[in-house]
Amino acid sequence: MINVLYFASFRDTLGKAQEQLKIETTSVDELLNLLAERGENWAEALRDNPNLKIAVNHDLVQRNAIVKSGDEVAFFPPVTGG
Repeated sequence: MINVLYFASFRDTLGKAQEQLKIETTSVDELLNLLAERGENWAEALRDNPNLKIAVNHDLVQRNAIVKSGDEVAFFPPVTGG
């Protein structure tokens, strides 16, 4: 199982703040493809989003990072301010 967290606007767009998925080992990219199968809003928010920020166990990672059972994966949009 992995714990997946959705932050900021993703919570509203995807309708949830977190979930647990039965996954043993995969890449972040494969996880994004799996989530994108849920529908267009999932694909646009996550897989197709070039500005997506990804953290695994609180460390920023690239899409080729490996995720294994027990990990926490967080997806969040870039932060803007002014």
